[in-house]
Amino acid sequence: MNAPRLTSGTPARAGLDPAWVERLVHGVRELPEGRPPWSPGVVVLAGRGPVVAAEEAAGWAHRYRAYDPERDRGLDLPRDLWEPMRTGTVFDLASLTKLFTAIAAVQLAERGHLALDDEVRAHLPAFAPGCTVRQLLTHTSGLAPELPFYDHPDRAAQLALLWREAAAPSGGTGARYRYSDLNLIALALILERCTGRRLDALVREQITGPLGMTSTRYGPLPAHGVAATEDQRRPWAKADRGMLRGEVHDENAWALGGVAGHAGLFSTAQDLAVLCRTLLNGGAYGTTRILGPAAVGALLDPPGLGFVVDQPYFMGELAGRGAAGHTGFTGTSLVLDRATDTFLILLANTVHPRRRDAGSGPRAAAASCLARAVG
Repeated sequence: MNAPRLTSGTPARAGLDPAWVERLVHGVRELPEGRPPWSPGVVVLAGRGPVVAAEEAAGWAHRYRAYDPERDRGLDLPRDLWEPMRTGTVFDLASLTKLFTAIAAVQLAERGHLALDDEVRAHLPAFAPGCTVRQLLTHTSGLAPELPFYDHPDRAAQLALLWREAAAPSGGTGARYRYSDLNLIALALILERCTGRRLDALVREQITGPLGMTSTRYGPLPAHGVAATEDQRRPWAKADRGMLRGEVHDENAWALGGVAGHAGLFSTAQDLAVLCRTLLNGGAYGTTRILGPAAVGALLDPPGLGFVVDQPYFMGELAGRGAAGHTGFTGTSLVLDRATDTFLILLANTVHPRRRDAGSGPRAAAASCLARAVG
């Protein structure tokens, strides 16, 4: 039996109020025009059921050659070198990478190769007793939010930092929710040890390849067609790397070789829509199944495994009925709502030319428009 595949259509065909969809799109078009702009460029894709009801790009994928700290402004490229944002622009997903790592872990659990309630030390002996694989996925391990792997280019030194924190988590084992990149970094190590496959190969073979997500991959990538991120320099960044485009923005993912459980993937709105549709279909897309319905439920049901559930700060009025998704530091976000069979992808390069807290107001506003379009 074929599961629904995506198709382009009108809001009415998707069962959405056209006026609210137009309001969503209009709001996104204005984001690069603000003073200051929320982001130099943005792509939005929204739909319901198998129908993509809105797909729009605005602004610039690459506008600045550098950041001027003295004047606190970006230094423009020559005007003829500005690259427009397109609906197929590739983005550094940042923490949306965590969703793929979580899916890979649940796939292994579904197939009997990993038990989510196993102690992590069964796979990574340096971990303290009591910490489970499930706690890594729910950010309840007590691990610190991050560690400075970027200051230790040697792999052994990086792992020594992780093992030291893992032996006595600074938040206490089994603590309350404490968001940590280390959880997904450790989970990726477990997946690699369980499968004998590197994480990038595992994601390609078990998720993106079967689903035909050909634009979703770890970098580095050729620069053209990729949204630029940051002129990464100290003191505002953690490394001196210059303007980044096609290379992972996250300093720790970069230090770990560009392939990590918490960051490193690049993708497009269209590919992420396929992932949303797959999960809303109960784990299948067309003739391909990557998960069973129960495994999808484990990922998306509260509190979520890797996925964040019902968070109004970026889900707006979609939150409250079990909507799930995630945000990424570079300006990316994804939300899907099983209750209304809707999905929303908003991708932006808010850290171009320098990282800043752009806030999630536009994400929440777009999600609220989609919720109201459902009626």
